[in-house]
Amino acid sequence: MIRDAKNVKIFTGTSNIKLAKKIIEHLGVGFGDSEILRFADGEVLTKIGERVRGCHVFIIQPTSEPVNESIMELLIFIDALKRASAANITVVMPYYGYARQDRKASPREPITAKLVANLLTTAGATRIMTMDLHANQIQGFFDIPVDHFKALPILANNFIEHGFVGDKVVVVSPDIGGVKRARELARWLDCKIAIIDKRRPKPNMSEVMNVIGEVEGKIAIFIDDMIDTAGTITNGAEAIMAMGAISSYACCTHAVFSGPAMERLEASPLKKIIITDTIEIPESKKIDKVKILSVDRLFAEGIKRVIENRSISELFEKVEKK
Repeated sequence: MIRDAKNVKIFTGTSNIKLAKKIIEHLGVGFGDSEILRFADGEVLTKIGERVRGCHVFIIQPTSEPVNESIMELLIFIDALKRASAANITVVMPYYGYARQDRKASPREPITAKLVANLLTTAGATRIMTMDLHANQIQGFFDIPVDHFKALPILANNFIEHGFVGDKVVVVSPDIGGVKRARELARWLDCKIAIIDKRRPKPNMSEVMNVIGEVEGKIAIFIDDMIDTAGTITNGAEAIMAMGAISSYACCTHAVFSGPAMERLEASPLKKIIITDTIEIPESKKIDKVKILSVDRLFAEGIKRVIENRSISELFEKVEKK
């Protein structure tokens, strides 16, 4: 519960209303009065139905599919609040769209993660709360405070509860770039790691070249920040099983699940895929293999601490393995 909610307003966009509702239930408040309309040609209009002058306002809106629509809706919402004289505008975006475009991988490419940061700041956001950015350095793209939450403790505790710890387990990084994330999970599970050496012939396509580490006779747990078309994870699981792993599981924070993802996961040797609800999964995309864990309590506590001017870093330290 929030101690003093007098000058606090919490709104939500349309991207993940289920998560937004769970967050405000923990806070013991209701949504602010707002309406999001669309003209016949797709233009967005946001109407704020109550006074926000001098208030600390929060907008809950992951920028998930349709990404461009979600971002534009968020920007217009921020602009409406700024023009209504809100004192502070905190954007709660559990999933940060365009995070994969964080550098120039080849000449004449955009750095879209930076562009989105500029857009949010220019629109009027004064603080960002997000989770598991594709690259930690994206925080540096902002000139406003960024609270970067991690889903790792939530994912790790799920495996610990099922006894997946110790020498019988190996945590697998699906690529070289995910080694740090894999090591963090391995520390929680008290086990070793393996690394998939892969190459990408083109976007959303990967090929396993080699597996570094011991996987034979182990329970393999893949970890990544997101699963998009699921090619990387499913190819990796097949390679691991071919090398003698007993069983394979996967976990990620952001379940993008685009294109053939669900079919690939269903047909893969993965026994279970553990995800969070940073992105709302339509009923049509849900399969028995997928288990969803919620990040609602973590974001609710983060919002509460910002309102009460308490340390956010203490919240991060709380979830670190002792």
